[in-house]
Amino acid sequence: MRRPSGEQQAADPGQRGARLPLRKSLFARLLAVSALVAACSVAATAWLAVQTTSGAIRQEQGQNLTADARIYHSLLGYAAAHPTWDGVGKTVRELAEQSGRRIALTTERRAPLADSADPESAAALPAQASAIVDPLSVDTALAAETAGASGAPADRVDPRAVGPFRLPASERAALQKTADRKVSCLSSTGIASDVVRSESGRPRIQVVGNDPDRVQGTRCATDELDSPTATERKALKALNQLADACLKRQGRAGVDLKLDLSWGQPTEPRPAVSVPTELPMASPSPAPTYAPTDAPSPAPDPSTAAGNGEADRAIASCVGTARREQLGSYVASPALLFIGDTGGTTVPGFDLSPANTAKIAGAAALVLALTVGASVLVGARLVRPLRALTGAAQRMRDGEDSIPVLVAADTEIGRLAATFNDMSAHRARLEAQRKAMVSDVAHELRTPLSNIRGWLEAAQDGVADPDPAFIASLHEEAVQLQHIIDDLQDLAQADAGALRLHAEPVRIEELLGQVAAAHQARAETSGVALTVLPVAPDHPVPGLTADPVRLRQAIGNLVSNAVRHTPSGGSVTLRPYGSESGDAVLVDVTDTGSGIPPEDLAHVFDRFWRGEKSRSRRTGGSGLGLAIVRKLTEAHDGTVTAVSVPGQGSVFTLRLPADRGGAYGDGPPEPEPGRTDDLPPGGVPGHVAPAHDRDGSGQP
Repeated sequence: MRRPSGEQQAADPGQRGARLPLRKSLFARLLAVSALVAACSVAATAWLAVQTTSGAIRQEQGQNLTADARIYHSLLGYAAAHPTWDGVGKTVRELAEQSGRRIALTTERRAPLADSADPESAAALPAQASAIVDPLSVDTALAAETAGASGAPADRVDPRAVGPFRLPASERAALQKTADRKVSCLSSTGIASDVVRSESGRPRIQVVGNDPDRVQGTRCATDELDSPTATERKALKALNQLADACLKRQGRAGVDLKLDLSWGQPTEPRPAVSVPTELPMASPSPAPTYAPTDAPSPAPDPSTAAGNGEADRAIASCVGTARREQLGSYVASPALLFIGDTGGTTVPGFDLSPANTAKIAGAAALVLALTVGASVLVGARLVRPLRALTGAAQRMRDGEDSIPVLVAADTEIGRLAATFNDMSAHRARLEAQRKAMVSDVAHELRTPLSNIRGWLEAAQDGVADPDPAFIASLHEEAVQLQHIIDDLQDLAQADAGALRLHAEPVRIEELLGQVAAAHQARAETSGVALTVLPVAPDHPVPGLTADPVRLRQAIGNLVSNAVRHTPSGGSVTLRPYGSESGDAVLVDVTDTGSGIPPEDLAHVFDRFWRGEKSRSRRTGGSGLGLAIVRKLTEAHDGTVTAVSVPGQGSVFTLRLPADRGGAYGDGPPEPEPGRTDDLPPGGVPGHVAPAHDRDGSGQP
C-alpha cells in the first residue's frame, strides 16, 4: 500500500472532523438541485397555466365577440328600418335561440323593451351594458366585425337607415325595369353584370370583374339610373335645407348636395357601377361616405372640393348633423343591449391583478418551502450515515478500534455501511493474524537460535566438549532454522506472485514413488506402513504438466504430516487417479491417524496455525507446512482439500488440472541443464525437503 507523504500525514489530523465547504457538501448540492428543480417546475407550470388559460379565454372571447357582433348587427338593422322598438321581442327571441345566449333590450333609462329570459326567474341585468343600439351612432368595433373589409361607415350612420330616401313601389319598379334593360344591353356587348338593390330600393348595375369603366365605351349608357327620382329629390332638398341652415349659423355659404351627398359643382355623369371609394374628407367630425341609397359615392371634383380644408370639414360636419336630424323620426331611439349567458354570467375574463399575482406567488413560495423542507429531511437522512462512515474510516486510519456503523435499512447507503463493517471486521482479523504471525515467527526463530547459543556458550565455558555428537546437534538446529526461513521465503514469493515454476510433463506414479521412498525410513521408524496404490483401470490418470520439484515438496509435506499423526501400526496411502471428466489429476494422501476436530478443519491451511497451542516442538512444527501446500497447489491452478473423522483418520486431496490432450505422461522428467532447484537443500539426489506436520510445520 502506498503511504501518504509526510506533508499529507501532517495535514490529515487537522482535517479530521472539519466540515466540508458548503459548495462541496452533498447535502448542500442535493438541496440546491431540489430547490432548482422545484423552482423550474413551479415556473413552468405557472407559465403553462397562464398561457393555456389566456389562450382559451381569448378564443372564447373571440367566439363570443363574433356572436355578439351578429346580434348587434341584426338589432341595428331592425332599429334602422323601424321608427319604434315595438315588435322587437320576436327578433330578440330568435337571436337568443340561435346563439344560446340571453339577450335583453332596455331604454337608456333601463326600462325593459324586450328580454329573451323569463322576467320572473331571470337574473338582474349587469350594471354595464354590452352595447348601445343606435343606427345614427354605430359602435365601430362591433360594426367592423360584420362589415368585413369595407369597415364601419365614417359618419357612424348605419347604411340601412335611409328614411325619406326609401323609394315607393312605383319608382322601384320603373328603375328596376331600366336596370334590367341596361343589363341585357351590356350582356349583348359581352360585359357580364348584375342588378344590385340598395336599402332604399334603388337598383344599380354591378359589372362582374375589376374594370367597371368598360361601360363607358359602350352604347349602353346608365345615365337614367343616376338621376334622382321625385322622392329622392324631395328628401335631398330637405337635407340640403338642413345643411344650409347649419352652415348659415356658422356664417358660411350654402352648398348644393348631390345624390351621393357630395357637394360643389356637378360631376361628370358616371354609371352607377363604380367600386366603393371614400370621400376625401379627412375631418375628425362625422362625414357621410355612403349615399342614402347605399350606392358607392364618387369622389368630388378637386376643383369644387378643397380636400382637407377647414371649409370642407365644416360642410361635412353640417351634412352629418343634417342627416341625423332628418333620419331621427324614421329610426328607433337608442337602446341598451345586454348579452350574457343563460345563467346570468358574463363573458369570462382573465385579469392578473395584484391579488391574483400574490396568490400565484404565495402558491409558488409554498411549493418551494415544502420542497426545501423535504430536501432537508431527506438530505439529513442521506448524509448522516455517510458522516458516520467517514468518522469510522478516519478512526480506522488512525489505528483506533472502529465501532461498527449502524445499518438502518436495506438501501444503497445501508449496503455500503454493511460492506464497510465487513471490511473493518476483515481488517481486524488480518491485523490479529499479523500480530500472531509476528509472535509465532519470533517464537519459531527463537527456539533454534536459543539452542545454538546455549550449546556454544557451554562449549565456551568448557561444560560441553565439541565432539561429533555436539557438532551434529548444532547442525540439526541450523537446518531447523534454515527450513523455517525457506518456508517463509516460499510463502512470501507466493503472496507476491513471484514463485517461479518450471513446468514439464510429469508421470504422477513415479513422482509419488519418489516421495514415498524419501519418507520410507521415517515411516518404518514410527511403525507406519507407507504405500503407493497403483492406478485403477477404471480411472486412468491423464497427462500432467507441472513443476516436479514443487509438486514433490507439496506432497511430501502432506506425507510427513500424515506419518507424524499416525500411531504405530497405522498406515499412510498415496493414490493417484483421474477425474471422471478427465480434466484433472487427483492425489489422495490417506492416513489412519488421530483425525482433525471439525472446528479445526477450516484452519489447517492457515499460516502458523497449530491445533496444539503450546507450540511444543515435540508435538508439531512451525505451522507453515500446510500453508505452503495450499500456495504451491494454487500456483499450479489447483486446489487442496481435507476431510477428516476424529479417531479414524484424514484424507488430503490435491486436484491439479490435466493436459488438454488427456494423454498420459511420456516418461520420467529429465532435469533441465544447469538447473539446481530440482535438488533438495543439501544437493542430495532423491532427497526432498523434510515434510511438515499436520500443524503446518516443516520440522521432523
